[in-house]
Amino acid sequence: MFECVVNISEGRDATVLDELDAAVAGALLDRHSDPHHHRSVFTLVGADAPRALAARAVELIDLRHHDGVHPRIGVVDVVPFVALDGSTAAEAVAARDAYARWSADTLGVPCFLYGPERTLPEVRRGAFATLAPDTGGPHPHETAGASAVGQREVLVAYNVWLADADLDLARRVAREIRAPNLRTLGLMVGDRAQVSMNLVAPGELGPEAAFDAVASRAAVAGAELVGLLPRRVLEAAPRHRWAELDLADDRTIEARLEALGHR
Repeated sequence: MFECVVNISEGRDATVLDELDAAVAGALLDRHSDPHHHRSVFTLVGADAPRALAARAVELIDLRHHDGVHPRIGVVDVVPFVALDGSTAAEAVAARDAYARWSADTLGVPCFLYGPERTLPEVRRGAFATLAPDTGGPHPHETAGASAVGQREVLVAYNVWLADADLDLARRVAREIRAPNLRTLGLMVGDRAQVSMNLVAPGELGPEAAFDAVASRAAVAGAELVGLLPRRVLEAAPRHRWAELDLADDRTIEARLEALGHR
């Protein structure tokens, strides 16, 4: 079984988002949409649902009219395959490669691979500059751009809002806490400053530690879990802090799988 956390470059148009939800009905564990990032994170189960979502997104969204604070290379911006219990990393790599070939052949959307070969930040920095697509033609799709298609372990996407609307402060905090297991950006999201984070080894550095790293350097106004997290990561945080950290049991991967009938 795979989890696939597809990042789509649309976070505002409710009609489009409803269409995308419908395309993956039965496989959708969670959707988190942000109008300022102009981005939605679809947490899916299985290897088929990402294709259905991508096909509909390419039909409906034109990247040429897109604006948002989050970096992006395409309509179907990031497609990571994550092996859950009963699957292996090698099988996730095979699912990744099959998706990338399908995207290029069926949608005409070139794909850059990440995982064992390189990291997602390396793809973002090098796409169409120092890196050529691994599948598809040498140029972006006219309206859909390209996709970064990966294999990775479970990560947690997590944001901390600063009390002050100070972009320089958010960027400074992001630089200071950045580490191999903690990818960070300082952003202005509307009129609020945010430290946006990917906890790439959440069993070692989880939401509590990430929140406290920011709070030790700046006054914070709150936290935001983007998507889901593993139950073991939730349970590693003190229960009395769950509300402060924007955590809850019904926002775990396991709880959502159980709700869809996967045991």
